[in-house]
Amino acid sequence: MITNKIGIYPGTFDPITNGHVDIIERSVMLFEKVIVAVTNNPKKSPLFTVDERVDMIRTVVQGMKNIEVESFNELLVNYALKRNATAIIRGLRATSDFEYEFQMALVNRKLASNLLTVFLMPNEKYTYLNSTIVKELGRLDGDIADFVPKEIHSRIISKLDKR
Repeated sequence: MITNKIGIYPGTFDPITNGHVDIIERSVMLFEKVIVAVTNNPKKSPLFTVDERVDMIRTVVQGMKNIEVESFNELLVNYALKRNATAIIRGLRATSDFEYEFQMALVNRKLASNLLTVFLMPNEKYTYLNSTIVKELGRLDGDIADFVPKEIHSRIISKLDKR
């Protein structure tokens, strides 16, 4: 474990998937504290509000040690520095993720050279999984039970049924 180090795992988490949880579980093995930081992406139309997403993630990580969940609405590097983070944690599912994530890591390094970006690969059974797929599958009455934490499954189904 890296001692006295804080990792920030940022994302929209709309909704959180088992792949996200896998990255969180891997992160707490590396950092003394992991902050799951929820934000809005202007390129996406979220199903859940930021507050709903924060609440769902808190439900899922309840009982896990050294995890905080909160929202932010500013430049990630500035937020990470305010929280005294030493690293930004990013999940890489497939090679298609790499180019974008690599560019962002380089920009973040330019903005804050002492802030590392750590790439983690999820378990291979989650490499195809993302929140968009979960929402599309759920909207079409597909079974999403294997893709999302059981603690929030019914909340996701309920929200999809209201749309």
